[in-house]
Amino acid sequence: MRLNALKQEIKKLSDRPRAKFLQRFFKTGRGGYAAGDKFLGLRVPDQRILARKYKDLDFTGIKKLLLSPFHEERLIGLLILTYKYPSNPKKVFSFYRANTSYVNNWDLVDSSAHKIVGEYLLDKKPALLYKFAKSKNFWKRRIAMVATYQFIRNNKYKETIKVAEMLLGDKHDLIHKAVGWMLREMGKRNEKILLRFLDKYYRTMPRTALRYAIERLSSRKRRQYLGK
Repeated sequence: MRLNALKQEIKKLSDRPRAKFLQRFFKTGRGGYAAGDKFLGLRVPDQRILARKYKDLDFTGIKKLLLSPFHEERLIGLLILTYKYPSNPKKVFSFYRANTSYVNNWDLVDSSAHKIVGEYLLDKKPALLYKFAKSKNFWKRRIAMVATYQFIRNNKYKETIKVAEMLLGDKHDLIHKAVGWMLREMGKRNEKILLRFLDKYYRTMPRTALRYAIERLSSRKRRQYLGK
């Protein structure tokens, strides 16, 4: 009954013109990174409100959301998991890990990976991060990188550096952006460590990753790295 009520609210908030825009924005056409994904046109703030309202939805209901062809329903399911996480970390983490094949767009990863995978592994061996970083599935590789955000927030940088090193040769632009983003976040907390990383890899790292990584540096330092 809760799932049916949630879907009714989702239906009421659907916006066809916005859905068409989102299908272009997220590159859902043939050959795009989100080929075949479908949208209903909900706004993200509304999806967060619904996720909080229905955070008591059981795991069977959440799985049905993740199986949905509609992007927003999958995102709401993942957001519900992040709200459930504090009360049952192990179960939520295990469920998320078993269903990563449905975490298949960059915003789905970015809204959940650090809050579930990163948080759970924070005081444990991070072997799963390195396993995901080697995956043939580039969404798993992005999960590995973005999950380290939680380590960064806790002033732990070793995991971010190692995963970034593993992904520097990646060919996908969305991985380059994730690497650069996490390096930038690391640099906001500890610029010396970021500069040490850049000095070692700026010549070989993807240009997109480099540009993201240096965004918060001084204009002089940015010019130095780009000029080099």
